[in-house]
Amino acid sequence: MTDIVDKKTRSRMMSAIKGKNTKPELTVRRELHKIGYRYKLHDKSLPGKPDLVFPKYKAVIQVNGCFWHKHNCHIFKWPKSRTEFWKNKILGNADRDKKQQQELESAGWRVLIVWECCFKGKTRLPLDQSIGEISNWLECGTGSSQLEGKPFAA
Repeated sequence: MTDIVDKKTRSRMMSAIKGKNTKPELTVRRELHKIGYRYKLHDKSLPGKPDLVFPKYKAVIQVNGCFWHKHNCHIFKWPKSRTEFWKNKILGNADRDKKQQQELESAGWRVLIVWECCFKGKTRLPLDQSIGEISNWLECGTGSSQLEGKPFAA
Protein backbone atom coordinates (compact mmCIF):
# COMPACT_ATOMS: atom_id res chain seq x y z
CA MET A 1 0.00 0.00 0.00
CA THR A 2 1.39 3.40 -0.90
CA ASP A 3 1.55 6.20 1.58
CA ILE A 4 -1.31 8.71 1.47
CA VAL A 5 1.03 11.67 1.98
CA ASP A 6 4.22 12.72 0.20
CA LYS A 7 7.67 11.92 1.63
CA LYS A 8 8.28 15.44 2.93
CA THR A 9 4.98 15.49 4.82
CA ARG A 10 5.54 11.99 6.23
CA SER A 11 9.03 12.99 7.38
CA ARG A 12 7.65 16.07 9.13
CA MET A 13 4.90 14.00 10.77
CA MET A 14 7.32 11.35 12.02
CA SER A 15 9.81 13.89 13.35
CA ALA A 16 7.04 15.48 15.42
CA ILE A 17 6.53 12.27 17.45
CA LYS A 18 7.81 12.86 20.96
CA GLY A 19 10.11 10.59 22.93
CA LYS A 20 8.99 11.85 26.32
CA ASN A 21 5.92 13.52 27.77
CA THR A 22 3.71 11.41 25.53
CA LYS A 23 -0.04 11.25 26.11
CA PRO A 24 0.10 7.81 27.84
CA GLU A 25 3.04 8.95 29.99
CA LEU A 26 1.23 12.13 31.02
CA THR A 27 -1.86 10.08 31.88
CA VAL A 28 0.13 7.77 34.17
CA ARG A 29 1.91 10.72 35.80
CA ARG A 30 -1.29 12.69 36.40
CA GLU A 31 -3.22 9.75 37.84
CA LEU A 32 -0.40 8.56 40.11
CA HIS A 33 0.19 12.11 41.38
CA LYS A 34 -3.53 12.43 42.08
CA ILE A 35 -3.42 9.45 44.45
CA GLY A 36 -0.33 10.68 46.27
CA TYR A 37 2.72 9.22 44.51
CA ARG A 38 5.74 11.45 44.00
CA TYR A 39 8.46 10.71 41.50
CA LYS A 40 11.37 12.05 39.48
CA LEU A 41 11.12 12.45 35.72
CA HIS A 42 13.64 11.17 33.17
CA ASP A 43 16.52 10.76 35.64
CA LYS A 44 19.68 11.10 33.54
CA SER A 45 21.76 9.24 36.13
CA LEU A 46 19.90 5.97 35.41
CA PRO A 47 20.24 3.79 32.29
CA GLY A 48 17.68 4.78 29.66
CA LYS A 49 16.50 7.86 31.59
CA PRO A 50 13.30 6.12 32.84
CA ASP A 51 10.04 8.04 32.44
CA LEU A 52 9.16 7.90 36.16
CA VAL A 53 11.55 7.12 39.01
CA PHE A 54 10.29 6.26 42.51
CA PRO A 55 13.37 6.31 44.78
CA LYS A 56 11.22 5.48 47.85
CA TYR A 57 10.20 2.17 46.23
CA LYS A 58 13.46 1.60 44.31
CA ALA A 59 11.23 1.35 41.23
CA VAL A 60 11.03 2.86 37.77
CA ILE A 61 8.24 2.97 35.21
CA GLN A 62 8.77 3.13 31.47
CA VAL A 63 5.69 4.02 29.39
CA ASN A 64 6.40 2.51 25.97
CA GLY A 65 4.72 3.05 22.63
CA CYS A 66 3.76 -0.30 21.13
CA PHE A 67 5.06 0.61 17.65
CA TRP A 68 8.41 2.13 18.65
CA HIS A 69 9.28 -0.62 21.15
CA LYS A 70 7.93 -3.66 19.22
CA HIS A 71 5.15 -4.83 21.48
CA ASN A 72 3.32 -7.96 20.39
CA CYS A 73 -0.18 -6.42 20.20
CA HIS A 74 -2.67 -5.16 17.63
CA ILE A 75 -1.08 -1.68 17.57
CA PHE A 76 2.29 -2.92 16.29
CA LYS A 77 2.54 -3.51 12.55
CA TRP A 78 5.74 -3.64 10.52
CA PRO A 79 5.85 -0.72 8.06
CA LYS A 80 5.43 -1.66 4.40
CA SER A 81 7.92 0.89 3.05
CA ARG A 82 11.62 1.28 3.89
CA THR A 83 11.37 -2.09 5.59
CA GLU A 84 15.10 -2.52 6.23
CA PHE A 85 15.38 0.92 7.87
CA TRP A 86 12.36 0.27 10.12
CA LYS A 87 13.47 -3.24 11.01
CA ASN A 88 16.87 -1.93 12.16
CA LYS A 89 15.30 1.02 13.99
CA ILE A 90 12.62 -0.94 15.86
CA LEU A 91 14.77 -3.98 16.68
CA GLY A 92 17.50 -1.61 17.87
CA ASN A 93 15.00 0.09 20.19
CA ALA A 94 13.85 -3.28 21.58
CA ASP A 95 17.45 -4.47 22.14
CA ARG A 96 18.37 -1.20 23.86
CA ASP A 97 15.26 -1.47 26.08
CA LYS A 98 16.25 -4.97 27.14
CA LYS A 99 19.83 -3.93 27.91
CA GLN A 100 18.74 -0.87 29.91
CA GLN A 101 16.24 -2.95 31.89
CA GLN A 102 18.97 -5.45 32.77
CA GLU A 103 21.27 -2.61 33.88
CA LEU A 104 18.53 -1.15 36.08
CA GLU A 105 17.74 -4.53 37.63
CA SER A 106 21.45 -5.21 38.23
CA ALA A 107 21.60 -1.91 40.12
CA GLY A 108 18.71 -3.06 42.34
CA TRP A 109 15.81 -1.25 40.63
CA ARG A 110 12.45 -2.84 39.86
CA VAL A 111 11.14 -2.00 36.39
CA LEU A 112 7.54 -1.75 35.21
CA ILE A 113 6.91 -1.44 31.49
CA VAL A 114 3.51 0.11 30.81
CA TRP A 115 2.49 -0.44 27.19
CA GLU A 116 0.50 2.06 25.14
CA CYS A 117 -2.19 -0.58 24.44
CA CYS A 118 -3.30 -0.25 28.10
CA PHE A 119 -4.75 3.13 27.20
CA LYS A 120 -5.49 2.87 23.49
CA GLY A 121 -7.31 0.66 21.03
CA LYS A 122 -9.50 -2.37 21.36
CA THR A 123 -7.50 -3.91 24.22
CA ARG A 124 -7.38 -0.86 26.49
CA LEU A 125 -8.06 -1.32 30.17
CA PRO A 126 -10.27 0.94 32.27
CA LEU A 127 -8.05 3.77 33.55
CA ASP A 128 -8.78 3.05 37.21
CA GLN A 129 -7.81 -0.60 36.69
CA SER A 130 -4.49 0.33 35.03
CA ILE A 131 -3.60 2.83 37.73
CA GLY A 132 -4.67 0.37 40.44
CA GLU A 133 -2.37 -2.29 39.01
CA ILE A 134 0.53 0.19 38.82
CA SER A 135 -0.09 1.25 42.42
CA ASN A 136 -0.25 -2.38 43.58
CA TRP A 137 3.03 -3.11 41.81
CA LEU A 138 4.72 -0.11 43.45
CA GLU A 139 3.52 -1.11 46.92
CA CYS A 140 4.14 -4.89 46.68
CA GLY A 141 7.91 -4.58 46.48
CA THR A 142 8.57 -7.59 44.25
CA GLY A 143 10.25 -7.97 40.84
CA SER A 144 9.93 -6.29 37.49
CA SER A 145 6.77 -6.58 35.43
CA GLN A 146 4.76 -5.36 32.44
CA LEU A 147 1.27 -3.92 32.10
CA GLU A 148 -0.43 -4.33 28.76
CA GLY A 149 -3.91 -4.20 27.29
CA LYS A 150 -6.26 -7.08 27.92
CA PRO A 151 -6.06 -10.10 25.60
CA PHE A 152 -8.78 -10.22 23.00
CA ALA A 153 -10.35 -12.95 20.88
CA ALA A 154 -9.22 -12.58 17.27
